[in-house]
Amino acid sequence: MPFSFNRARSAHLLLGTALAALTIMPVAAQVAPVAIANEDPVSENSDGADILVSGYRRSLDEAIELKRNTIGFSDSIVATDIADFPEQNLSEALQRVPGVAIERNRGLGTRVNVRGLPSEFTFVSINKLATASGSGGRDVEFDIFASELIQSVTVQKSPTAADEEGGIAGSVYIRTARPFDNPGLRLVGSVEGAYNSISEKVDPNFSLLASHTLGDFGVLVSAAKQQRTNRTDSNSGINFRPIARWTDRTGANRNQALAVLQRDAGITFTNADKNRIVFLDKVGDRVYQNDQDRLGLSGSVQYKPSNEFSLSVDAFLGSYDVTEDEYDAAGYSASSNSTLATIHEFDAKTLSKDGIVVLRDVSYTNTQHEFLSKEFIRETDYRQFGTEMNWTPGSWKINVLGGYSGAEKTLDSANLKHVAYAPSRTRYTKTGGETVPSDNPRTIDMYNAPASYLFEAYETQRERIQDDKYAAQADVGYDFGERFLRQIHVGARYTNKTNERAYGEERIQGPTRGSTAYVNKRTLADSPLTPVTDIAGGKAYQVRDLNWSQVSNDYARDFFRPDGFVTPFSDGNYYKVREETVAAYAMADFQFDVAVPVFVNVGGRYLRTTIRSEGFFQIQNPDGSTGYTDAPVSSTGRYDKFLPSFNAHAELTDSLFLRAAASQTLIRPALTDLAYKRTASFNDFRFTDGNPNLKPTFADQWEVGAEKYFGRGGIVAASYFWKKIKGVVQNRLTGTVPGVTKYNANGTVDGVYDFDVYQPVNVEGSYDINGIELNAVVPFGMFADWADGFGINANATFLDSSLTGQSDLGIDTSPVGLADTVYNATVFYDRGPVSLRVSYNRKGAYVERVERNMYPVYRDAYGQFDFAASYQLTPNFRVELQGINIGNAKTKGYTMDPLFPVLYEASGSRISLGVRAQF
Repeated sequence: MPFSFNRARSAHLLLGTALAALTIMPVAAQVAPVAIANEDPVSENSDGADILVSGYRRSLDEAIELKRNTIGFSDSIVATDIADFPEQNLSEALQRVPGVAIERNRGLGTRVNVRGLPSEFTFVSINKLATASGSGGRDVEFDIFASELIQSVTVQKSPTAADEEGGIAGSVYIRTARPFDNPGLRLVGSVEGAYNSISEKVDPNFSLLASHTLGDFGVLVSAAKQQRTNRTDSNSGINFRPIARWTDRTGANRNQALAVLQRDAGITFTNADKNRIVFLDKVGDRVYQNDQDRLGLSGSVQYKPSNEFSLSVDAFLGSYDVTEDEYDAAGYSASSNSTLATIHEFDAKTLSKDGIVVLRDVSYTNTQHEFLSKEFIRETDYRQFGTEMNWTPGSWKINVLGGYSGAEKTLDSANLKHVAYAPSRTRYTKTGGETVPSDNPRTIDMYNAPASYLFEAYETQRERIQDDKYAAQADVGYDFGERFLRQIHVGARYTNKTNERAYGEERIQGPTRGSTAYVNKRTLADSPLTPVTDIAGGKAYQVRDLNWSQVSNDYARDFFRPDGFVTPFSDGNYYKVREETVAAYAMADFQFDVAVPVFVNVGGRYLRTTIRSEGFFQIQNPDGSTGYTDAPVSSTGRYDKFLPSFNAHAELTDSLFLRAAASQTLIRPALTDLAYKRTASFNDFRFTDGNPNLKPTFADQWEVGAEKYFGRGGIVAASYFWKKIKGVVQNRLTGTVPGVTKYNANGTVDGVYDFDVYQPVNVEGSYDINGIELNAVVPFGMFADWADGFGINANATFLDSSLTGQSDLGIDTSPVGLADTVYNATVFYDRGPVSLRVSYNRKGAYVERVERNMYPVYRDAYGQFDFAASYQLTPNFRVELQGINIGNAKTKGYTMDPLFPVLYEASGSRISLGVRAQF
């Protein structure tokens, strides 16, 4: 729900209380240096005695030390041993970081949201190279990366001038392992089996890593192979449909709808009501079967003759193949030849503030019932090659890097569609909706009437995305020692990004291409039918007491696809965007005393970006048919920008820090908006173009906070941040094309007209986002020796936004994707051979989309419990047990109010048991 004034006031008071508490905390507990990965894992208690710290506690210690030594605001996750990242999934590990939430797809963490902003607002790099993932956009799909290959992840929330631009929300820096992270000969392997509680299948996972340093040289190779079988059951697809569906028409259906409104609800319709009287358009029951196969490979060769020089060559490769089968039974009450029959129940109170009446339970004259068997086959291949040199001759610091990151993603999907028209009754239930037989004698049981469903089409789609990124950077710094001016850095970076997309679709309606022999002749009953839970395997349908039979995708692919069939690409959906950026920066570090030591980093980054985009333009041929230009049409755009940055912290005591940061950041426009292609609506005299001249969306931002550090790896921190986001992209009228000849279908000239041109543009105005971030890692051993090993790691983020009114109906709406609260907590025990963790993560409700640009649809607040346990059997072998979503939490959504659900989805829990060996 939108962040209220009272909540904002409470959060501000909470921040003030936290800051006050930090300033009065005793300073007796001092923090000793935390051991890095290749040193003895030892920390110090308040009496100066050494205490062995390993496993999860050591990971927290090293992450805290990274935070302490960073001049700006950041948080990290660290693998304290090689190939020992503390979570199974990279995105699900990041949800433990303060201010970070994740997007889930069928129960699996995928994309990352930093401080509540959409995933495309976050910049992601691996080994300092911007990451390609094949998403087709700016965001990165984290589920393609094997976490076993990751050494550390840092979420940087306040940039310096040296940081590559591109993240308004923040930047995620991923680093893979290198040989000298853990010198010597290291062999690490793991094997595990993972069980899903709904699919009831056990998936094998393997990883292997070998690293060896010999003198000045080191070599590391690793591989990780993971399979995941997951079933998700969902009562979903439910939405509002305005009564304008019928009242905007003429004829008997309109007249009957008006008469039923008056008779059953006492509503005398006026035109002002057409979008504020809504009914339940669709109910769908779905079973998803998701099979994933992920392979990750990494390698590193490192030359390190001394601590002053290191040269590394890194490779990071992998594949991620997903096959998802979806079996969908749905009823569409707003079919083209239907209308209201009887209103059994309506709600004029819940949404009365917005003047909306919801028809909750209605019988319709001719519902469109659909059975859909959908198959999605996605294959992603990614690769990254890079080299980095670090050299510190005397007081100089030289860093040079370069590399390539690329991904190719292909999608082959199909949808077997059968349709039946019959009277039905559709109504809300507590968790979703249902379509049941009505009182009309022609009604059907939509789940058990296969002979009533006529074949409509076997619809196919094919998509290919190629994403390539090249980068090179040089940085030179000079260390002046313990002076007012401590360091200066200057550097330059060149990046070249190319994204190319091809897409096509085709409908098969007979045994050969172009044939319509099956249409209105073949029925659902003519294909073999199997209960959906038997096709997918596993337990009974989890969201309702329901089962139904459908055509399996294996049968559909074999029967309906002609031999050698490949879906052709369409010129209208092709685009290619090339983006080149040259950036130069300078920054300086200062140190001085104002009663306490103060450290300041200030700098600026200048960038120039050139865009060349191409795509086909839709045209009308002289015979009246629609076509495309013979070749792609290209256009260029350019922008430059200076981005200042400021970071500082003051050490009030050895353990109490105050931090401040201010900067301007940006995110570049979506590739689909930059794509210079044209679609035409000849009846509306309108062209819709892409716009390579789009500028980035900018953010002015600042943050202040305080951090209190304790012995034995503890911290309490609080900060307040503010962002003003401006230059958001919306579609607007940008001009006209005069003298366009429009043809009739028979090839005669209809006339010559001026066509309006609509394009995405950067609009005037801005909106604010502000929030509070609280973070605490409390090892209980700091209070009593007997409690050593126990502790808690918890954080919370509270957000507020000034943006409302995205709805065409003027309904207050927060920014899409912005959750006003995110928090998580982990209670742990980590001592000796035993490690135990129980975690809870919760993301508040947020607007997922604005249905028909009128009705905000919310993804409900979601929280889940996870646990991890391990036992070190011997110095070389460890047994590990992990559970994801052990409380079997459900994913829910609603339109405007929970009384009107749109989604109820169960993905089950996942339990894994494995063994890790290390030599």
